[in-house]
Amino acid sequence: MPNEKLARLVGVALRVGAFALLAFGGMFLFGWLLTAFGNYLLAAAVGGFLAAVVATVLAMRIFERASLADIGLNWNRSSVRNLLVGLTGGAGAACIVLAGPVLCGLAEFRPVPGAEPHWYTLLFVTGILLFGAIGEEMLFRGYAFQVLVDYLGPYATVLPLGVLFGLAHASNLGVTTLGVVNTMAWGVLLGYSFIRSGDLWLPIGLHFGWNWALPLFGVNLSGFTMDVTGRVLHWKIGLLWSGGAYGPEGGLLTSLVIVALFVYLWKAPVRRQVPFLLRHSEEV
Repeated sequence: MPNEKLARLVGVALRVGAFALLAFGGMFLFGWLLTAFGNYLLAAAVGGFLAAVVATVLAMRIFERASLADIGLNWNRSSVRNLLVGLTGGAGAACIVLAGPVLCGLAEFRPVPGAEPHWYTLLFVTGILLFGAIGEEMLFRGYAFQVLVDYLGPYATVLPLGVLFGLAHASNLGVTTLGVVNTMAWGVLLGYSFIRSGDLWLPIGLHFGWNWALPLFGVNLSGFTMDVTGRVLHWKIGLLWSGGAYGPEGGLLTSLVIVALFVYLWKAPVRRQVPFLLRHSEEV
């Protein structure tokens, strides 16, 4: 029995370690190659996506004899429902955080001097944010996360990986302590959403819905400025609430809405799917 436990521990460490090395190596390589386009956001989002795909495909092929879709990306009716539930929750939460202050007179829209918004700018930003959301979910709620959930259980995995998710954003422009804490809480929320649904479509929907809605209001997203509408949201309340240069994710309004999102996920009509990597533990 002790030998079996040791062998399983070594196996888990090997699989998680190999995935991490492949992912970090891919992010460095693809990020470096994509810097030729002169757009840091493009290099970070698409580079992370490509690294996640390559690392996942190799890990699933080598260790599991399975496909990329088995990481929680199989497409069916339950996947569609979970994606829509996530999109509604993410975009709805962003609207609550930003539309509320506008309606209460605590913030107002102002035109950006010289800005000329175009439809293709919105299309470009949408594509970048979609690649970024899918890539980050594959990296943080994908192969390594699911292997650890199978070995350690959900509670011992969701919190540490959520903290790691927040720390990964700690070097972003304009970041604050509250911004990092809120991003960690988002990481825990996204981890819980995977446990709730058993697929990556629910966390992808939440992640993308939130990230896509924020720039439409003219605010920064995790320190990134994306001029989509030609207008910027000017706050009349302090940085503790607005989040400052990091964006709303660095403010208390986001802290409150994250709590509401936990309740939303708990009550939402999510369709549970059986994760490929957790299929044996869920049969017990």
